[in-house]
Amino acid sequence: MRTAPTILHLDMDAFYASVEQASKPSLRGKAVIVGGLGPRGVVATASYEARVFGVHSAMPMAQARRLAPHAAYLVPRFELYRAISEQVMGLLRALSPLVEPLSLDEAFVDLEAGGAAWDAESARLTGTKLRADIRAVTGLTGSVGLAASKMLAKIASEEAKPDGLVLIEPGTERALLGPRSVRILPGVGPATGDHLRRAGITTVEEIVEAGEDELVRLVGKAHGHGLYAMALAHDDRPVVAERDTKSVSVEDTYDVDIHDRVRVRTEVQRLADRCVRRLRGARLSGRTIVLKVRRYDFSTLTRSETLRGPTDDPAVVRETAARLLEAVDTTGGVRLLGVGVSGLADYTQEDLFAQAAGETPLDDEDALEEPAREDTAPVERRWPAGHDVRHAEYGHGWVQGSGLGRVTVRFETPDSAPGRVRTFRTDDPALQPADPLPLKRDGPGQSEVTAVGRKEG
Repeated sequence: MRTAPTILHLDMDAFYASVEQASKPSLRGKAVIVGGLGPRGVVATASYEARVFGVHSAMPMAQARRLAPHAAYLVPRFELYRAISEQVMGLLRALSPLVEPLSLDEAFVDLEAGGAAWDAESARLTGTKLRADIRAVTGLTGSVGLAASKMLAKIASEEAKPDGLVLIEPGTERALLGPRSVRILPGVGPATGDHLRRAGITTVEEIVEAGEDELVRLVGKAHGHGLYAMALAHDDRPVVAERDTKSVSVEDTYDVDIHDRVRVRTEVQRLADRCVRRLRGARLSGRTIVLKVRRYDFSTLTRSETLRGPTDDPAVVRETAARLLEAVDTTGGVRLLGVGVSGLADYTQEDLFAQAAGETPLDDEDALEEPAREDTAPVERRWPAGHDVRHAEYGHGWVQGSGLGRVTVRFETPDSAPGRVRTFRTDDPALQPADPLPLKRDGPGQSEVTAVGRKEG
């Protein structure tokens, strides 16, 4: 490990919800929940005001509504989030050539590689300036962690939330980690945490005391060796700017083993859709579909099928994953499920299977919303909650809600006072979808946000 805290981890604070609050003056300081609003929708991000009520990401939206009935519930605007993410990543790339994005709102930066920091003092100054620059350019806040390794930098940024900076001095790592829960270590989810707890191990220091051999016996060779090294604060992973992606996959570990076969099938279908969403986000396709099942006894099975050509069709991935599941015995319960795609390519084999023809393409918004039902009646114009509109008389606004042939709009902009609310017919010709407005009109890089918004129209 390094002798100076020159690895930085940035995590934007409640990113999607913060973007919505910044663009909608009437929602600032209020509970905002972004995600799919249909019966099967899930929370993508909750503002800190909503988290007070117990709402968190990945929670079923129905549960969130019970916990926070008066919150604002909005459909994501992914193109806007991506554009703002590019502004933030641009600031990071100005610090170092080694920037490793983990998602739209999170990244590692090797400050030493860019000459931006070489000791604790310079690292702290760089982190402080970065936070100020992010606020100046986007109007948003981010939390910064600084440490001598990626694992500790990420732990530090969690400690810094929201809107803070935490630096872990080299040499203090063991003392910091020792009393913490085992869940603070990467890769220790609910299932592994419970397994360790049943063995009498609840803190990081107790992992060290148990010893490497005991860890291997409890959680397996690969996981045991890695877990013991992390407990000792050993992490030599470099910041990698460009990844040679070999596969795209998603998986979920369940707090309670799933025994119902129908539920298992439903979860696999949901994971397949999430996997395709990531695949398309990376502009990739793949030939091999992989299903991963970890059973109640921690035995892990993988099944795969290689297609005739690469695909990013959600129907094909769902159908293949379901077929692979039929060959797996889930009697006794399932604790983890995963779906992946490998054999990646940057193109797609169209019409791979005849049965996939005519399927509605999956995009980010579709994955969070209930699929539309086919109907012979004329299709009513859709007005997703939170999305931008423009009225010929009242100007720019956003959709508060719609239904029963009516749409309610609040007319305001990021730099205006909270606006007035008006209701229109959903087919009102004076009301049209609009591009998102820049969060900060005078900040650098705003042309990128506006340009991306035009693509949405």
